[in-house]
Amino acid sequence: MQCPTASFRAMPPALTVKPRLSRHLLLFLLLLLCMAGFGYIGFHLSEEAGIRQLRVNGERQLELHARAVESEINRYTYLPSLLELESSVSHLLLNPTPYRRNLVNDYLEGLNRRSGARAIYLLDTNGRVLATSNWRDADSYLGEDLAFRAYFQEAVQGRPGRFYGIGSTTGEAGYYLAHGLRYQGRIIGVAVVKVKLEALQERWEKARLQAFVSDENGIIILSSDPALRMKAVRPLSAEDKERLARSLQYYWWALNEWEPRSREVLGEGLEAISFAASGPQGEAEGDVAYLAQTRPLNDTPWHFTLLSPLADLRREAVIQGMLAAVGFALLAFLLIAWNERRKVIATRLAAREALLAANNELERKIAERTQDLRASNSRLLAEIRERKQTEDNLRKAQDRLVQAGKLAVIGQMSTSIAHELNQPLAALRTLSGNAMRFLERGALDTATTNLSAINELVDRMGRITASLRAFARRSDDHGQARLGKAVDAALFLLNARLERSPLGLHREVDDVLLAIDQTRLEQILVNLITNALDAMSGQTDCQLWLSGRADGGVYRLQVRDNGPGIDPENRVHLFEPFFTTKPGEHGLGLGLTLSASLATAAGGSLAAHHPDSGGTTFELSLPLLESPDSNASPRP
Repeated sequence: MQCPTASFRAMPPALTVKPRLSRHLLLFLLLLLCMAGFGYIGFHLSEEAGIRQLRVNGERQLELHARAVESEINRYTYLPSLLELESSVSHLLLNPTPYRRNLVNDYLEGLNRRSGARAIYLLDTNGRVLATSNWRDADSYLGEDLAFRAYFQEAVQGRPGRFYGIGSTTGEAGYYLAHGLRYQGRIIGVAVVKVKLEALQERWEKARLQAFVSDENGIIILSSDPALRMKAVRPLSAEDKERLARSLQYYWWALNEWEPRSREVLGEGLEAISFAASGPQGEAEGDVAYLAQTRPLNDTPWHFTLLSPLADLRREAVIQGMLAAVGFALLAFLLIAWNERRKVIATRLAAREALLAANNELERKIAERTQDLRASNSRLLAEIRERKQTEDNLRKAQDRLVQAGKLAVIGQMSTSIAHELNQPLAALRTLSGNAMRFLERGALDTATTNLSAINELVDRMGRITASLRAFARRSDDHGQARLGKAVDAALFLLNARLERSPLGLHREVDDVLLAIDQTRLEQILVNLITNALDAMSGQTDCQLWLSGRADGGVYRLQVRDNGPGIDPENRVHLFEPFFTTKPGEHGLGLGLTLSASLATAAGGSLAAHHPDSGGTTFELSLPLLESPDSNASPRP
């Protein structure tokens, strides 16, 4: 009788693996769908509960702040009618004279100061301002024709005038309360009080309350967010916009529509809105959702709207949905683990028999593999010996390359020394010849001066060789150099050539202290100035600029000429050793290479620029040890 295990092993692998993978995939997809369903249900229930709680809290805040707005509006309603009790007001309206106008102006000024209103003024039946509390100000209303204002038209007909708009004189927004003043049963004028309601906005901003007030035209007139002011909460027709523009109620504001990205009506005076949020640079940062609760204000056609953020609520709902999904996933995983454990226990006994057979097979294969490993080990030892021999050969070759490199460096050093000593030797030749002539003439003072200069040049040649040896050792001690002294030394060294050339020299450098050896700095300057003179040779108009400036902790010195410039194909090879555009007997091609190396060794750099105006500019950047005095002018 054949055992079940043997029968199972005899089945083709494709017939067993594919159904198992299909079952696992379907189970995984079903688990994901159930997790998504539980997560959505948890999110939806949590969101609804949060909105209900937010609505209840919002209704309390809505009522509180709406009553505060109503109280702010109504605290001044009595003030216009109060002017009927003042006899001087009636006398001015019945018989206007300058004396009576001044008397009423003073009265209105005092009344305005005690009441805390923005302005109080008096209009005749034609809409002309006869007296005002701000008569002393430059933007006084005195003499203004306000007959076109709606509050005047209502008050002159005996109805209370209530109006919010922007003043045509000052461009300042305010709430206007108007009352028709009667005398013996007829209206003889209109009293107007202008009130500023911006204090409400300031209180909302301090309390971090997001709210706004819209008037009868649907225009937001008060808002904790300045960006929403003078925007329409509903679409305005072309006729409405033309009517409002003619009335000048909002002055010249565009009255753009406030357009949330989405709106969902949840009930009367209740809706969920969202609009795009932007970052500090104006980039989009997603949507911001609010619960908007609106309530009409008493005694006015206005509406107060409170915006409660839904971000925290939805974040909490997302967390609750995730917890629901994770809880279901945990329960599902526990059930799956229990089922898998049951299968493991059921198959463990059958696995023991298969393990014994596999163990015997494994021992046989180990014996075969051991024999293969011995052969492989022998081959590996032979390869190791060959590799060691190769490494020894490579090390010897590297030693020979190092020796060759040392010989190349010695050759470059000798060439560099010859290049650097060439210019001092030329100066020595000129000075010694001059000294002999002065001695023959008996000019001992001049000869002594030349001999002193020869002595300094000899010392300089010694410093050149010493600095080159120090550079070869790559010492980290860069020394220090005075820029003014280095420029003077370089110009002195090249004095004979400068006198032979029709050169215009422009020097604007600061006498600063730089982190480089004095001799090395002079070497760099001599090379750069010599290159500039060579580039301008043969010109009738030769100009050389030496200019510098401090840039942070670095001083940037520029040597610029007005020569023909450098060909574009030669610019990439400027700092390569032995590259030169001069004839062979005039240069070795090491000046710029050595100068760049000296600048780099001192922690600086040397770069070439090619201005569009022509010529070539070499910029030497070196670390500053002493900043130039801001009050000192550059050395001439």
